[in-house]
Amino acid sequence: MTRSRARGYSLVELVVVVTLILVLTAMIVPVARFNWTRMKEMELKEALRTMRTAIDEHKRLSDQGLIPVELSTEGYPKDLETLVEGIELVGQVKKVRKFLRKIPVDPMTGEAEWGMRSLQDDFDSTSWGRQNVYDVYSLSEKTGLDGTKYKDW
Repeated sequence: MTRSRARGYSLVELVVVVTLILVLTAMIVPVARFNWTRMKEMELKEALRTMRTAIDEHKRLSDQGLIPVELSTEGYPKDLETLVEGIELVGQVKKVRKFLRKIPVDPMTGEAEWGMRSLQDDFDSTSWGRQNVYDVYSLSEKTGLDGTKYKDW
């Protein structure tokens, strides 16, 4: 009569399995972090593109004389809230043109706060002159996957 072998796994088999799981996890975590960062960067690019397009549309309409131009703004919006609140179109009764539904959240900082530059500011200025909004940038000090700072995008 043969002896029935004990059922279950030996300690060595369990250690091998746990080691394999740890190695696989160690390989997956950096890839997941990279993909997460890349996704956040794509969100940042989209938010910047959306706001810059709204600023350009505001400028285009002001150049065409369809919206009133405030003194010293050169046709650019006074602030980002102006793009959300909207502006009455010239010559049309109670017709308001809105450029943004809301100010997007900066995915790098998690806040709906952006750095802004006026047309009168230097191209690399970090302080806003408050005359108008010519450009927007992220307030994050972090560096992107391409080696540039997010605030320089």
